[in-house]
Amino acid sequence: MAHPAIDAFTTWCFKAGQTPARALANMQDTAGTPLPFDLTFWDTSLEPAPDAPAHAERRCEVAFDGDHVRDAVNAVQSKMATPPVFGTPIPLPAPYAAEPGTAYIEGRELLRGRVAVVHIGRRGARTFIGVDRLPAGMGLPE
Repeated sequence: MAHPAIDAFTTWCFKAGQTPARALANMQDTAGTPLPFDLTFWDTSLEPAPDAPAHAERRCEVAFDGDHVRDAVNAVQSKMATPPVFGTPIPLPAPYAAEPGTAYIEGRELLRGRVAVVHIGRRGARTFIGVDRLPAGMGLPE
């Protein structure tokens, strides 16, 4: 059985239009309260996020204890391949790069001039799964 963070991520992190409060409520509906993982979520196209980097307008990331990388990669790749398919692979846009512990990282061209970066790996004893959406026109191959 997959960790609840994996299920919550694949259910909610690819869905646009969520405020941080809505994303948290959705995740709690899926994984329980309190969440059995750490959630980082913001979307500057909907609400200000003062700590958001300029290269990403939306971030959804979960981090949780243990080595669940293989299950996470399998679940995320399966979700991205399920209609509606989550974009098409493109070269990894700057400033994204694999960090130590990365098991999977990929840029994806989405609709309407958008790009997303999906990143899965380990930081110490924790698994992380994240997806960033870049501002329109940013990160597209030339």
